[in-house]
This record gives sequence, structure tokens and C-alpha cells, in this order.
Amino acid sequence: MTLVLGADQLAELVGTVDVLGAVEAIFADLGTGSMRQPAPTTLAAAGGGNASGGDAILLPMVARSDRLGLAAVKLMADIPENAGRNLPTQRSTIMVTSVETGECIAVLDGAIITRMRTAAASAVATRHLARPESRVLGLIGAGNLAIEHVRALRATTGIDEIVVWSRSAATIERFRVALDSGLRSMTVAADPRSVVENCDVLCTLTPSVEPIIEGDWLHPGQHVNAVGARPRPTHRELDGAAIARGTLIVDSAATALAKSGDLLQAIADGAVPADASLRELGAVIAGIEPGRVSDDEITVFNSVGLAAQDLAVAAEVIELARHRGCGTEIAISAAPSFGWNRPAVNA
Repeated sequence: MTLVLGADQLAELVGTVDVLGAVEAIFADLGTGSMRQPAPTTLAAAGGGNASGGDAILLPMVARSDRLGLAAVKLMADIPENAGRNLPTQRSTIMVTSVETGECIAVLDGAIITRMRTAAASAVATRHLARPESRVLGLIGAGNLAIEHVRALRATTGIDEIVVWSRSAATIERFRVALDSGLRSMTVAADPRSVVENCDVLCTLTPSVEPIIEGDWLHPGQHVNAVGARPRPTHRELDGAAIARGTLIVDSAATALAKSGDLLQAIADGAVPADASLRELGAVIAGIEPGRVSDDEITVFNSVGLAAQDLAVAAEVIELARHRGCGTEIAISAAPSFGWNRPAVNA
């Protein structure tokens, strides 16, 4: 049987799942080489890349985890033209399969999982790369992804102040209302530079095409999570100087070289060598590569998102949903169904 979980059901479940723990563990698997995944292939969607200027793409993202006994395929549709249709510009669906039997275990809407695993990745990177005494979080962008970042970072760090900038006053107000109490202060900045110059940890969370962060604005000891730009080689939030000024850590070297505009445009600018060795967050978590080595070091985590993260969170959600009896079970195959149980972990 295949478990189907829609957005509303996932919203009820994912808040009680250890998303941070799942994402950190899967990064460690990637770091030790016990899990691998290929870089995603980009496909032009209907109207994408055509003479009329359409820019829609489809991204099939795949991962396999023997530890979890699962493989996943997430198909993400990135369709900027949807903004004019009053529709989400990004949509995704995750299909999870047993590596033992090949059975389709579950089909899940990808929006909430993507948002939460992205914030969790930034929080995990911050825990391993930022100075422990960091207290002020800077946000470029104030949408749903920014809200999740605040929650994830407050759960893992000592952050208690926020400096935020957005082009939209209405977005800022929704952000303010959505946040829980407990922050010592929140300041709305006049421009992105004011955010950068007044924070210990910076998160860039916008679908920017041109850089909105300049390297000269960064200051010693700062940590940056650059996660907002669309997965396209020409879209970026940081200029080449910002990427080059800090110690760069990526979620996956192969994936970054395929679809991170922040990195690829920095290479095109000559700010970063084309043959630069890329340090991966998983290797830092696993203790194979160093993280921050001095208080004055600037660290930059550039994340474009991995199917491994989606799989890690989906596995937790599936287990919880079956325990609670949530979702809809559908027989989509004529073959016998054996379900899925999380593999036992050796003590």
C-alpha cells in the first residue's frame, strides 16, 4: 500500500518530527560516503526556455539511503510565470520507495518538507560554523522561509535578536505576527546593507537574480547562509566578492557546480577559481573537514537543496503518520504489499 499525504496532513505532522536531527544525520551520511546522490538534471518545462521568454524548469532530484532502507525522487517545478497566475512559483512532489522491495511507500506534497528541511540545513550549518556566542540573526527576506529559519535557528543556537529587511511592508507584518514570543528585539532595517552590518548570522532568503549582498559589507566572525536563489546557474544573492571573501561550504559539490548561481557566477567573475576545491557540510559534520578555525573567519554556507534532505524528513513523517493512522492508503500496484519498517540500527 502507498501512503498519500497532502499539505494539510503534513502541516499537522511535521511540527512534531525531529527535522533538525534528521537533516544533520543525513548530512553526516553524505560526509562519510555512506550515502551518495547524483547532481540533479534540469528539464525545460512547457514554455521553458522558448522564444517567448518562458523560464519554467523541472528538476528531478533523487537520493538513496541504505540506512533508512529508502530511495526518493522529488520532482520540483520552478515556474516563475506562476506569479502572474496567482499560483506558487515552486511546487514539488516526493515519491518514496523501499530499496528492498521496490514498492512505492509514500507520495507526499513537497512544499512544507522543502521549507522545513531548508531551514534545518541552515540551522545545522550555523551550529557547526558560526561563533557560539552569535546572538543577532539577520534576514534578507521575510516570507515563509524566513519564519522557518527563525524557528529552526532559535531551537539550535543562542539567537535572541533579529534584524530583517524585505521589499514589502505587508510581508514584514505577516512575519512579525507569525513569530512566537521570546525574542529580545526585532529591528526592521532600511536596506540589505544595514542587515549585514548589524548581525552575527546572516540568512539570504530571496528569489534574487542579481546580487543583493556585497562582499565589502561582510565583517570578521560573521556566518552567512545563502539559500534563497532559485536553482539556476545565473541566479544569485551574493556577489563574487562575498563568495570569495569567506570560507565557502556547500551542501554538495556536484549539485552546487550544476545549479548554484552564487558559485557559478563567482567563478564566471573570476572571484573563485574554476578548479577550487569545495568543502561540503557533511564532511564538516563528520569531522573529516574543518569548520570554523578562528573567531575572525567569515564562513559562507551556500545551499541549493538536496533530495537527501527531503528523504530524511519524509522518512520521519511517514513513520509518524503510520503510527497515528494519518493519510490515505492506496493500492497503486497489483503486486503484494509488504510496507516499510525502519531498519534496525546496530547498537
